[in-house]
This record gives sequence, structure tokens and C-alpha cells, in this order.
Amino acid sequence: MPYLTRDPLSVERLVAEVSAPERGGTCVFLGTVRNGPEEQGVTAIEYSAYEAMVEAEFGRLLADAGGRWPQARIAVRHRLGTIPSGEASIAIAVAAPHRAEAFEACRFVIEEVKRRIPVWKKELRVDGTETWVDPSGRPSHV
Repeated sequence: MPYLTRDPLSVERLVAEVSAPERGGTCVFLGTVRNGPEEQGVTAIEYSAYEAMVEAEFGRLLADAGGRWPQARIAVRHRLGTIPSGEASIAIAVAAPHRAEAFEACRFVIEEVKRRIPVWKKELRVDGTETWVDPSGRPSHV
């Protein structure tokens, strides 16, 4: 199953991928495009990536997570393209025998995505300006 998509994310589909009777704790994380005071009028974010490289790195990341939480099942989808503010750009579902494992694995995955996955984002603003945001989270104006 590919990790990248251009379609809206389905939490139900991700939860179905990881659910099983022996997994009593399920944790879901959604990362949405925000437009708060700090974002200065963000209307959308345009996500792009070298897809083959990103798919491979997602596979390695999930293998690492599986080594840490062998009884957990993890599903991830990251959108590419232009995502309007208020819509989810990433979704993670983790099901494990107990809630602590599910929370820990989910947190690990999102933190590692931010650190390891080379998906680039360009903020689009209401005034027509665009700003690339580097992986560290620091904006650089275009």
C-alpha cells in the first residue's frame, strides 16, 4: 500500500488496516493545514516530493517502529498536492495490545516523519505570496 496519496485521507480506512481483536488500544493522529495568527493568512499548503525516495523512507521508518513495537500495527498516509487550510495532510493510525504502546508508536512515527521524510511544503497565503518551509520548520520567503 502506498504511503503517498493525492486523495483526501480516510481515517476509517487507516483504522481498518490496523484493527484486530487483540489490539485494544488505537491511536489516530491527523496533521491538518492550519491558518492561525502565526501562519499569516495561509490558505493552503502545496506538498511535493521525490515519490520513490519518500515511499522507501516511509518503509524504513515503519520497519523501525515495528522493531520497537512488534505487536503494534501502523498505517500512514501523507498527501501531496495543494491541501486547503483545515484539511488533513497526514494521518497515522496505530493499534497495539495496550494504549501506552499505541500512543508511543504514534508519537514516534510523527516525530520521525518530521525528521526523516523529505516532503517539501510551500505555504500559499491570502495575499498571493508563497513561502517554502524547510524541514526544521523555519520559513524562507520566496
